[in-house]
Amino acid sequence: MKVFGVAGYKNSGKTGLMERLVTEFTARGLTVSTVKHAHHRFDVDHPGKDSHRHRVAGATQVLLSSANRWALMSELRGAEEPGLDDLLTRLDPVDLVLVEGFKRGPHPKVEAHRAATKQPLLAPDDPTIRAVASDVALDLDRQVFDLNDTGGIADFIASEVDL
Repeated sequence: MKVFGVAGYKNSGKTGLMERLVTEFTARGLTVSTVKHAHHRFDVDHPGKDSHRHRVAGATQVLLSSANRWALMSELRGAEEPGLDDLLTRLDPVDLVLVEGFKRGPHPKVEAHRAATKQPLLAPDDPTIRAVASDVALDLDRQVFDLNDTGGIADFIASEVDL
C-alpha cells in the first residue's frame, strides 16, 4: 500500500486537509483508508452499550458488526502502543493510506501550517516532510502549497507515491 502523511501542530489544518484529500482521491476513483493518531484517550463506544460492557469486563478485542459497518476495538491493557507499521498491517489493501499525525514517523508527509498557531515549521528539520501546505507564503527548500489547494496537493502526493 502507498502511504503518505499529513503532519503539523494542533489547529494547523491537518484534519480539514485530510478530509479534502480523501474526497479528492476517492473522486479520482482511488480507494483510500486513513490512520489518525490521537495524543489523548478516546472512546468509540458508550457506557451501557453491549460492546462497552464487554470491554469493561476485560475483553482484549471487541468486534462490532452491522449491515452498514464493522469496527474492531483492541484494548492495550498496559501493552505498548503499536507503531504505525504495525497498524498499517491491520488495514485491508487500498490504493492509498493517508496518515494524520505520527509526525515523527519515517513515512513521507506534507506539513499543514497556519500562521495563527504561532508554531514553528517542522519542515526545516525533517526530511520526511516533502512539502508544506500553508495559509501564508513561505520561502523553503521544498514545495509550498496554499493550504486550500487540495487538487495541487493531491497531484503532488500522487506523484510522490507513484499513483
